[in-house]
Amino acid sequence: MRAFRTSFLLLAGTMLAATISGHARAAEEELAPYKMLRSMQFVQDSVVRGDHSAGEMQRYLLGAIDKRLRTVDSSIFEDPRNVDATLIYAMSGGNPATLEYLVDRDVQGYFDNRVAEVLRKYLNGKGQMASKTLVEMAKEYASKPIGPYLALVAGNTLMNAKPEEALKMYSWARLTSPGTIVEEAALRRSLSIAVNAGLVEEGVKFSSLYARRFLHSPYASQFADLFVALAVDNVHVIGLDRIRQVAEVMEPDRRQAIYLRIARQATIAGEMELASMAADEAAKVKGTETRDREVLANFYSGLAGVPSDNVVKAAEGLDMVPDAMLSPKDKMLRDAARAIAEEVLREPDPASLTQETPDNKSAGNSSIDADAAGHDEPAPGQEDPLATQPAVADAAAPTADSAQPSAPDTAIDPIITSARSKLGEIDKLLEKDSTPP
Repeated sequence: MRAFRTSFLLLAGTMLAATISGHARAAEEELAPYKMLRSMQFVQDSVVRGDHSAGEMQRYLLGAIDKRLRTVDSSIFEDPRNVDATLIYAMSGGNPATLEYLVDRDVQGYFDNRVAEVLRKYLNGKGQMASKTLVEMAKEYASKPIGPYLALVAGNTLMNAKPEEALKMYSWARLTSPGTIVEEAALRRSLSIAVNAGLVEEGVKFSSLYARRFLHSPYASQFADLFVALAVDNVHVIGLDRIRQVAEVMEPDRRQAIYLRIARQATIAGEMELASMAADEAAKVKGTETRDREVLANFYSGLAGVPSDNVVKAAEGLDMVPDAMLSPKDKMLRDAARAIAEEVLREPDPASLTQETPDNKSAGNSSIDADAAGHDEPAPGQEDPLATQPAVADAAAPTADSAQPSAPDTAIDPIITSARSKLGEIDKLLEKDSTPP
């Protein structure tokens, strides 16, 4: 009896699902394109706000709208909402060929041929040829549903040639479509322009807005790359506090990942104060991946400490990181940093401190004295760079027996000076690591 009841329920469920599916297909065939587009816009907006499970539905709706547009009677475009839906569909990742298919068969003139032509160029990769017209169209259709989309694509065509005008288009698109995929794209591309053009204050503003609104977007990795570059390249303008302010609105795991990336890039760039701050902040975060990331934070802190007078502690930290936790690129950086640290800590050969040779004995001056002879006196308040060099007697050079190893801070200066550039050069030789910490 129980088996019969189970079979009956399964059969009833299957029949109900088939009935619902049939009604859904019939409704889809009757549904106006603008109504289908509303569903797609809702899904796309959900994706950039963090619902990545909606990605599959987005692909389904793009296909369903494409099929519907190719099978509708042309009279449906008497409703201008369906014309707008077709144009927005084309600008939202739809099939460009479908727009051409409909425009070519538009004998009644439902579509504005100027808009159709300019979008045709844009969708075929020739948008820069139509950038001026796109800007004009965006202004003309400012109060229409396609306005924000036209402003967005106009900005895309202006990014390289006229970045300031592109920012204006993106600002208009953002302000007229808050919380949508249009705002997300415009904000992310605005940040890209700010970073590339050196617009630091604008970059900080865009970074803060993105971190608060779209950090869960599937495109947020692009934001992370841009923000890390902005912070490392302009730390002396932005300041550590404002970098923290942007990061503090992020959830723990993402904040920790951002700090680790900043620590790594800052170390390579020689911005040791930023690297240390970012590594310390990453170590403080209590997220779901805390243990592994704390080890990485200590590793980057060690890297940052190599070209400094805290090299002993830094070198010890490098050796505590398991190989399994490092990417191939980080392993090579560690090996390079370790080699530099060993060179810094190696005691000098006493014989190397003796500058007197048969060739220079009669000269009465060491090579350091000769080099120093042409140097000006340091300005008031500056430390004489020669004051920390090993002393050389004027009358007689020290012998091997009497020479004492110099203090660590007097022997490592030349190596510390070049350590940052060496780390950077080594990193440039490595293959780009696309996997964030």
